[in-house]
Amino acid sequence: VPTLTTWHGPGAPATPDDIHRTAADFVQLAAERYDTPTTELPAVVDVLARTLLAIGEVGLTDAEAVRLGPQDYARRLRGAVQGADRALTPEAAWFHDALLVSVCLHVLHHLVRRSPYIQRRLPERASRIAQLVDLDDAQAAARQPERSREDAEFEARYADWVVRRHGWLTIVGVDFPNAPDRWPLEETYLSLEAEERSGGDADGQRAVLLADRALEDHERVLLRGVAGSGKTTLVQWLAVATARAGSRVPFVLPVRRFAREGFPAPDDLLHAIRHPLADRAPEGWVVRTLLAGRALLLVDGIDEAPEKARGELRDRLRRLLRIFSGNGCLVTSRPSAVEDGWLAEQGLADEGFVELSLAPMSRDRVTRFIRDWHSAARRDELSRGQRDKREELEEYEQRLLHSVRIYRELRQLATNPLMCGLICALNRDRAGSLPHGRKELYDAALEMLLQRRDPERDVLYADDVRLQQGTRERLLQKLAHAMLEEGASELPRPRAVGILDATLPAMPTARAQGDGQEIFRHLLHRTGLLRERSGDSVDFVHRTFQDYLAAKEIVARGRLHTLVDHAHRSEWEEVVRMAVAHARPEECARFLEELLAPAPTLRRPQVNHRRLMAAACLEHVAELDPAVQRLVHDRTKNLVRPTTELAARGLGWVGPIVLELLPDPGQVPDDRQALLLAVTATGVQDDAAIDYLVHLRTRSALPIRAELARGWRHFDTERYAQEIIAHLDPDGLYFPVSDTAELAALRDLGGRPRVQVAGVMRAEELLAGLDPGQLTHLWLNAELTDTDVSWLSHFPRLRVLRVNPRLPRVRNVPVGVEITAREDL
Repeated sequence: VPTLTTWHGPGAPATPDDIHRTAADFVQLAAERYDTPTTELPAVVDVLARTLLAIGEVGLTDAEAVRLGPQDYARRLRGAVQGADRALTPEAAWFHDALLVSVCLHVLHHLVRRSPYIQRRLPERASRIAQLVDLDDAQAAARQPERSREDAEFEARYADWVVRRHGWLTIVGVDFPNAPDRWPLEETYLSLEAEERSGGDADGQRAVLLADRALEDHERVLLRGVAGSGKTTLVQWLAVATARAGSRVPFVLPVRRFAREGFPAPDDLLHAIRHPLADRAPEGWVVRTLLAGRALLLVDGIDEAPEKARGELRDRLRRLLRIFSGNGCLVTSRPSAVEDGWLAEQGLADEGFVELSLAPMSRDRVTRFIRDWHSAARRDELSRGQRDKREELEEYEQRLLHSVRIYRELRQLATNPLMCGLICALNRDRAGSLPHGRKELYDAALEMLLQRRDPERDVLYADDVRLQQGTRERLLQKLAHAMLEEGASELPRPRAVGILDATLPAMPTARAQGDGQEIFRHLLHRTGLLRERSGDSVDFVHRTFQDYLAAKEIVARGRLHTLVDHAHRSEWEEVVRMAVAHARPEECARFLEELLAPAPTLRRPQVNHRRLMAAACLEHVAELDPAVQRLVHDRTKNLVRPTTELAARGLGWVGPIVLELLPDPGQVPDDRQALLLAVTATGVQDDAAIDYLVHLRTRSALPIRAELARGWRHFDTERYAQEIIAHLDPDGLYFPVSDTAELAALRDLGGRPRVQVAGVMRAEELLAGLDPGQLTHLWLNAELTDTDVSWLSHFPRLRVLRVNPRLPRVRNVPVGVEITAREDL
């Protein structure tokens, strides 16, 4: 039967003194393996003894403890003696935590061995703990007291390589005459904001933090973001910053490199990603780095693994993190590729991952991106003596800033960093005449890259191949289509050359220019769309271009109907949409009818996903039979009844068409269902959603009002302020402001008593934007540019300052202002 452990009473197995002596033995043994100053060992012994005594205080049965596993069991014990480790230095605290996990593992092993009940009821957990004990003992024998000289020297070379490799940003579309193809990352990187997807407050308001600081507050993060939202650039930034700091060793792990083979074992990690230094690393270096808890695993693009392989990849990653505790980990994915809680193990405690979503760039951030982009361009022109170009670039910058404010579609496209970079380049290229649609934007970018880029850069004789845009594009389509068909994000070089060799006989103009090898080199070096990986494989610089070109090839082959079998899969969503954008009206009509047809081999969620894709495609169709449009409406209108917030947010990708399918909010009396409708509509991110949300603005439930207020950043600021924000009951509601435009709009409405700063702003901006006659409650829910908040003395009615515990401690809080980490009023 389940039992409880206690240190008290006649049945107690040991006294507190016994536990203290045992803790001292543990510390002494472990100190031989770690580089821990002997002067700190007595303090570690005291803390470890207090933590082990908590075994008798936490009230867990043996079975409950075994279910937790060593990592979470250690967390539970540490939580029972909060503050005990404050006397420890950071190094000693790390030593204590690493030792505690190892001790907990052996404690759980003892509980399993003494309990036939656990062995019968939890056989898999019992077996797993036994395996971990064996591995822990083996690793302990392999530990070295300090890094060897060989390890330290290699780590320095590795860090230098990381900075050189990832310290540059390729901005697709930059085509200034004689300009470089890449830019220093530190000059062009823009820190993006992320919202926490779980652990939010009961009132529906969520914390906002800078994405590049997420790992300062959370050891493990699953970060979602749409294509082009900046996930890979964030990975580069974290890798470079970590390598320069030297506190951890960053491992950039593009999933595409091992998508088929699965997550590599530590000893094979560098070889699996074909790292150029793999053969020079000292034997066992990666394992030793993981054992020391000094690694930062940057797993980029879970969505680039085949769907059927993602589960195995996840399980291997979880096992690695469980065995090698203390290492940081960031996993990135497109939003719909993995479900909520994907990294949590069924029936067991999760692996400590917090889920964040990259937020679209606010108006302030779009402005800053455009200005930074043009500043970098002007510096480059100046460095090459092109002073006359500076005024021209300044004029283009001002035109673009004006256009982004005026044109709604352009403004929405610019909230994506990739699209914003393309828009900047096209704005310069076309002297202010910009395409506004997504398909038109990619068409214009490809025209610039494939036809105009080299001539305008005066690069006329880089090789002997002379191909026009149409021929180049068709060849690239073949490569993109092969990647799609093979479920790969890159191709081995021989495979890519083979595809081109097989294509050239049907393209006499291209064939006359050379064989597959020569054409491959030309496409690689002259298009700006491909990049070579470690000399033996090739991929597209941006996945969105791969999807776009593959879609175009499918339509060119007259095989749009083949996408029906893939339309329920998240990684094919962009391909489906762009294929419809290229297809002829009759093809689109037949394709949409097939998407809506019965699919007995698919599960119900997959059928629903496929039908919703039909609705999403309507946004990209230029011409379509009205009868087919009505059919799409009729077959999908009953699908948009989400039952969870995750499902509601997932409907946002469908686009404005979903608003026509949602029920009338006035006919939904239940507040829970009304909240889900609000979540869905705010996720559409089209100003047409404002007309729908108007019908929810008088609801009294705080979560609904909070969701409407939180959705502000997705829409035109002035219109949303007048039609939604102005009508929300302010009772108990924190009104979020993510940029200075929202701050000014809120003040124009007369201010509000409770304001949530949900974006990064300077003190002088807040002083100018907050209403001193209204403000009583201020929630600093984002990163602080300065922890000195003495400027709050300018707000005489302010009573409560709410801050997030993970943010730096604020200084100089005015007298009379209560500071709290929770809102309990």
